[in-house]
Amino acid sequence: MRVHFHGAAGEVTGSMHLVEAAGRRILLDCGMIQGGREAEARNFEPFPFDPSSIDALVLSHAHIDHIGRVPRLVWQGFRGPIYVQQAGAELLPVMLLDAASLAESDADRENRKRRQGEPEAMPLFTREDVHAVLDLVRPLPYGARTSIAPGVEIALRDAGHILGSSIVELWADGRKLVYSGDLGPPGTPILRDPEPVREADLVLMESTYGDRNHRDRLDTIHEFGDLLEQAWEARGKVLIPAFAVGRSQELLYWFARHWDEWRLSRWRIFLDSPMAAKVVAIYDRHQALFDEDARAVWKGRPDPFRLPNLHITESTDQSMAINRIENGAIVIAGSGMANGGRILHHFRHGIDRRSTHVVFVGYQSEGTLGRRLVDGAKWVRIHGHDHRVNARIHTVGGLSAHTDQRGLIAWYEGFEGRPPLVLVHGEDRAREALAGELGERGPADVRLARPGMVVDV
Repeated sequence: MRVHFHGAAGEVTGSMHLVEAAGRRILLDCGMIQGGREAEARNFEPFPFDPSSIDALVLSHAHIDHIGRVPRLVWQGFRGPIYVQQAGAELLPVMLLDAASLAESDADRENRKRRQGEPEAMPLFTREDVHAVLDLVRPLPYGARTSIAPGVEIALRDAGHILGSSIVELWADGRKLVYSGDLGPPGTPILRDPEPVREADLVLMESTYGDRNHRDRLDTIHEFGDLLEQAWEARGKVLIPAFAVGRSQELLYWFARHWDEWRLSRWRIFLDSPMAAKVVAIYDRHQALFDEDARAVWKGRPDPFRLPNLHITESTDQSMAINRIENGAIVIAGSGMANGGRILHHFRHGIDRRSTHVVFVGYQSEGTLGRRLVDGAKWVRIHGHDHRVNARIHTVGGLSAHTDQRGLIAWYEGFEGRPPLVLVHGEDRAREALAGELGERGPADVRLARPGMVVDV
């Protein structure tokens, strides 16, 4: 068995790892590279392998940084099956069609600005490309050991990151590879904890927060409540960049759980996303995957997805109308790193106001607008115009959907015999810190993935 590392190898986004075993080629994830314009231009580059040579694709979950180049893979010749957990299979078209719509809109906007004779801007993929992907999807339940090619078997385990997120176990050539995908923190609302895995000959593990530990979640929730109170007293508006899958549902969970304590009935709450209603319906259909605490909250009132003052805005006109509200509104909108989507329109209308509170509740990659705001930028460019940042910027790190250094170490130490480990999906600072901590705890063969690196199992 041989593993080639082609993405999320020294950075957080663009997950893509190629496994050669039993005479077959299996691709683990095919994600979009996210960040600034230069980083995202790399998504248009040719794949470092022939897409038609791939026998099967296994997706760990439906976040765009793990699935966002799948339409290009198919467009360039891949015709094999695509395996993903059942709930993830339902989220897949929602995420990809939304990304295609944004890509088409961005290309149209760019072409309107170009002079005659300049080359036409093209979207990374179109909605038509997405439909070609969906014909290849093969949903799998958690725990079922399945043959995906002659001599190659996989099983998916719950990763606790978003609905349908998976740890991938892969057997071939008498060896076993385990790929963590993205691991959620223990105790994450709604979702179950990541499943432990005991045996492996090689482990590929994410390391997004390999250099830090999250604040206690309850402390974070108290901080969030205090923040909302400050915003109300300042007659302000709260803007929350959040991914439509995972973080948005968790926020609604906390709103329901602290409905009376945070006096949320006085606010207007907007989930401003074309895909939100579809995602909420998918979560509703898969309550069997929720943890016990979430099932108890769902039995109570109010229902997190049906708060009496919750408005799920799907149309552009509905979204634009929110900008006429100057105070008393909580707006959850994508994207989570503020590098696209409807949150940018809300920033354009509110980032220069001192009464606006911007709350970041997830990781912000290098090169994204979210990272620049978190790092204290005084001016930002949005849709070609410069805006003064007068809004109050908050980072609420304890709500991360990724586990922290403690959680990563605990999950790895669940393996017997400390198998060889390759760290992926993390910046070098985080990976080096995690490798150092693991080395202090006992002998460990820990490597940091680099683009083009090859590891034999």
